[in-house]
Amino acid sequence: MAWTFLLIAGLLEVGFTTALRLSEGFSRMGPSLAFFTCAALSFLSLQKATVDIPLGTAYAVWVGIGAAGTIVVGVSLFNEPVSAARFLFLGTLVGSIIGLRLFSP
Repeated sequence: MAWTFLLIAGLLEVGFTTALRLSEGFSRMGPSLAFFTCAALSFLSLQKATVDIPLGTAYAVWVGIGAAGTIVVGVSLFNEPVSAARFLFLGTLVGSIIGLRLFSP
């Protein structure tokens, strides 16, 4: 169950970074509320995950899921640049997340 909480926390991180972009400096109410809601729920889920997953592992996976997901959202929704190198390193990040999952106690 802890890994489920961690996955949810990472996906909510993608939600709050996306809402942050859409909030236009917190000048738009809807995205601003989405940012604060997703951020609070992400941290709550991360806290629940750290009950059974070592803190360093949980944090690394949380950041990795958030970073990878945010890159995908940026490319697909905000027309951010696409390059082979960027996706090579994204693949490395995803591979590292999988490795942490496989080799964590």
